[in-house]
Amino acid sequence: MDAVESAGKTEVEQVMFSIIQRIATGPDLSKDISQEEARVGMTGVLNGAIDPVRAGIFLIALRMKRETAEENRGVLQAILDTSTTVTADVDDVIGIADPYDGYNRTIPASPFLAPLLAECGIAAYSHGLDYVGPKYGVTHRHVLAAAGVDVDLAPKDAAARLSDASLGWAYVDQAQFAPGLHDLVELRQRMVKRSVITTVEVLAKPISGRKRTHFATGYVHKPYPPVYADLARHAGYDSALIVRGVEGSIVPSLRQAGKYFAYTDGGAEVGYDIAPEILGIEQANRAVPIPEDIPQTARGEGAISLTDVPAAARRAAEFGLAALGGERGATYDSLVYAGALVLTHLGKAPDLASAGEQLRAVLDSGRAAARVR
Repeated sequence: MDAVESAGKTEVEQVMFSIIQRIATGPDLSKDISQEEARVGMTGVLNGAIDPVRAGIFLIALRMKRETAEENRGVLQAILDTSTTVTADVDDVIGIADPYDGYNRTIPASPFLAPLLAECGIAAYSHGLDYVGPKYGVTHRHVLAAAGVDVDLAPKDAAARLSDASLGWAYVDQAQFAPGLHDLVELRQRMVKRSVITTVEVLAKPISGRKRTHFATGYVHKPYPPVYADLARHAGYDSALIVRGVEGSIVPSLRQAGKYFAYTDGGAEVGYDIAPEILGIEQANRAVPIPEDIPQTARGEGAISLTDVPAAARRAAEFGLAALGGERGATYDSLVYAGALVLTHLGKAPDLASAGEQLRAVLDSGRAAARVR
């Protein structure tokens, strides 16, 4: 095989050959590519038009040289172009994107945020998948399935749930709205390290509102809010709420001061300082702790991680349903805190304290629990 043949026979193969030649030449010589090149290259990966070896090199090389804003947008655009998006029969919809790789140090409460918001009159959905690295933790899919929720809805069926006033929320799995992206799970596992996909996949938009669509996600590392905000604007989200949350979730720490960023009407993002005391939350733990009877790594050997995902998912479902029924505790407070951020961001409450009171009244009524069916 000569140099010409190695470039590939198709146009997209030749584009990828050129891309790899430029982005995979070491820390000093690697060059950035354009947004359009990133879109074309990622589209080829998603469509199976690129050899898995070159697909892996493409993704790892982008990460090693550090992706630019243009490259991030191009990869995201490829995902949006190859995904299914439907419009729900409601004016406003908010999509909740917790870390796709899940939780392994705490028990998640956020899978039950969407039904709580629905009881407050806000059409909401979360999206994710079964498992992916680097954490391979407890995901929304695991918890909601354990609670008896259908986690394999087609996007149109999930949108119908949002349009049903008695439900008003749904979960949509990546396998349903972006099968080409979901098919890369094995490749991502073989790559070991996270890639640009981990950053941008949460910006997928499987369900939109008739008038406005809003985005909510979490982060851990400080450089990410402007990255997420830029990508959210590119994806066409009318507003975005980006919370510094436990394990990258939308739920802030329950025991210390926090931060979130937000933009509205496609404008610039603004940072806000927050604290659990504003909502009257007093917890000894930063999040819902892993119960003693859930298998976990040995104490005294660094951060404790759960080792039985199904068992943790069942307990998360138990805690979540109890909180929606008015049972006080860390899950209840987590839902109040995250819910208050959403209500305030969307203008449904004048401030966090008022939003917290509104949400406690809903939780104490038990009405939100009836929506989990």
